[in-house]
Amino acid sequence: MKHTAARTYRAVHWPTRLQERLEEATRRPDRGDISITTVIIWVAAVTGAALIAGTIIVVVTKYNGKLTGL
Repeated sequence: MKHTAARTYRAVHWPTRLQERLEEATRRPDRGDISITTVIIWVAAVTGAALIAGTIIVVVTKYNGKLTGL
């Protein structure tokens, strides 16, 4: 029952919160939002990590028979 009440409260009050956030954004346009540079750096880091992990998987799969005796 508590979950339903909480959901109802959030559903009823989300337009008010949205309006408050829009007013805050108008009043303070630079409030520390994430920059495009940060997004680019994170995407590059995640892509690089995925490529490294993929390469390791390919190498381990390719040499799996030879590595079992180690």
